[in-house]
Amino acid sequence: MQMDGATALIKSLEHAGVDLVFGLPGGAILPVYDPLIESSIRHVLVRHEQGAGHMASGYAHATGKCGVSIVTSGPGATNMVTPLLDAYLDSIPMVVITGQVAYGAIGSDAFQEADTTGITMSVTKHNYLVTEAADIPRVIHEAFHIATTGRPGPVLVDIPKDIVNPAAPQSQMEWYWPESVDLPGYQPTLDGHIGKVKQAVKLIRRAERPVIYAGGGLLRARAAEGLLRFAELTGIPVVTTLMARGVIPDDHPQCLGMPGMHGNYTAVTAMQEADLLIALGARFDDRVTGRLDGFAPDAKIVHVDIDPAELGKVRRPDVPIVGDVRRVLEDLNSQIDKAGGLESQADRSAWKSRISGWQEKYPLTYEPPQPGSDLKPQYVLEQLRDLSPQDTIVASGVGQHQMWASQYWTFRHPYTWINSGGLGTMGYSIPAAIGAKAGAPDTTVWAVDGDGCFQMTAQELVTAAAERIPVKVALLNNGYLGMVRQWQEMFYDERFSEVYLDPNLPDYCKWAEAMGCVAIRVDSAEEVGPAIERANSINDRPVMIEFRTDPVEKVFPMVPAGASNSELLVDPSQRDGSDGATQNGAASNGAATAEASSDGSDENKSEELL
Repeated sequence: MQMDGATALIKSLEHAGVDLVFGLPGGAILPVYDPLIESSIRHVLVRHEQGAGHMASGYAHATGKCGVSIVTSGPGATNMVTPLLDAYLDSIPMVVITGQVAYGAIGSDAFQEADTTGITMSVTKHNYLVTEAADIPRVIHEAFHIATTGRPGPVLVDIPKDIVNPAAPQSQMEWYWPESVDLPGYQPTLDGHIGKVKQAVKLIRRAERPVIYAGGGLLRARAAEGLLRFAELTGIPVVTTLMARGVIPDDHPQCLGMPGMHGNYTAVTAMQEADLLIALGARFDDRVTGRLDGFAPDAKIVHVDIDPAELGKVRRPDVPIVGDVRRVLEDLNSQIDKAGGLESQADRSAWKSRISGWQEKYPLTYEPPQPGSDLKPQYVLEQLRDLSPQDTIVASGVGQHQMWASQYWTFRHPYTWINSGGLGTMGYSIPAAIGAKAGAPDTTVWAVDGDGCFQMTAQELVTAAAERIPVKVALLNNGYLGMVRQWQEMFYDERFSEVYLDPNLPDYCKWAEAMGCVAIRVDSAEEVGPAIERANSINDRPVMIEFRTDPVEKVFPMVPAGASNSELLVDPSQRDGSDGATQNGAASNGAATAEASSDGSDENKSEELL
């Protein structure tokens, strides 16, 4: 069947199973938008190309499918760089199609020309410049295969406009759809080495203070069920990184919660005191390890990851296992079963007792709101959690509200927490929530945002209203870039430089209403519950609740940049000095970190969080 490149591209997307794309047309990609009219694929028209990328990411998070965006050349493509890098660092499967100037004009500085493949080479798993219309089906087939197999990630396909222009002779091709892919240099290892698996089981059975270090790779591999079985077969406690929240239910007795810079005391300390860390789909990120030479000093390491480059990159494992973590867990579970299951494990009663003691002494805490005082953001998150369905999808921006959302929400289901982990992209939550809701229309989706993040991508609420995607937004408005303010207060002698945003400018409720949303403003604790219940009852349009929150509230616990996890700083109400250096030394360590940064001996450590 003879057809032009644009029709072949849309037909290829249909054959790849695509039912939804997010995009914004422009000159170079315009020919592709014509056959889209007749396609079964739904197109969501965004208000900024960055929004298209984050929507595709949110869709992929929530559904496990590959997210797809289509944008034009030049600024359309460069506006996708941030979502591409965000997806690359968080291993999100995405295919992004960009328009390009005519093939013969490449290199001539033509209108809206950019070296898109060159610009995106370092922020994609792979990218293509299509040079012939006949290559389109093969390239699209390969792009989806690469994006969704091995370690998932974003793939970009750059297509010159004459290749898809029906009027151009070079656009004509004979239709076909490849039966398979032929990529000799790309063969991800899926099955773990059974000898290594058996070595790991020996270490696991002997360990007296083990911890399962569960990373986001478990969710990418759809391995939540295997993890739960592994945890229950061994009785080993589990910490869930920021990217892995919900991979095991938070109310499961073996779940310790989130470790890291703003993790809870028990999760952080259990990792520090462990004699074995079983890292599953985690990459020993600096936000988890703190100062590396002080991280889990007595722990042996079993590290399972599908990306061999991650094994030994940060911490050398005693037992490295390359493979799909879901398949490796099946092998681990089988071997543990053969060895006798739970009965074959070492006596860990003392370890469980220590963990219980930490949980009892250092729970997450904050000062409850007083009548007439500013709202506490933690209280807002608790109410939002308690008044929303248990399977609610929560998408967060980046900053204090992100940490509070992860800390105070009780995640009982996998694939219900969507955030920007590796890149820490402000403005991520609203477009990501829209993408998630588009992919899971029957599920309640809340975006938890801060006023700084909201001002970056709020225009996508116009998209949500126009496309009838009824997301809900909890805006925690404290009038500041909150996380930056916290650091300036703690480590820069309260020298508040360029962090004040003004809680009254803009008027968020008027802005939200102008974008087609129902808008609610909440100033007191008594109003929180009724506002959330009202928002949850509205399902025909987006809803935004502006919560006026305490501008000086801080996120605790906290490991200051450059400090060891053993120097965790807990809430002021818990600093009774009973735990020696951990509690007494943390506050002074923060000052020491700032001093080290200022004299150059620990350059830029304080800035690393920002």
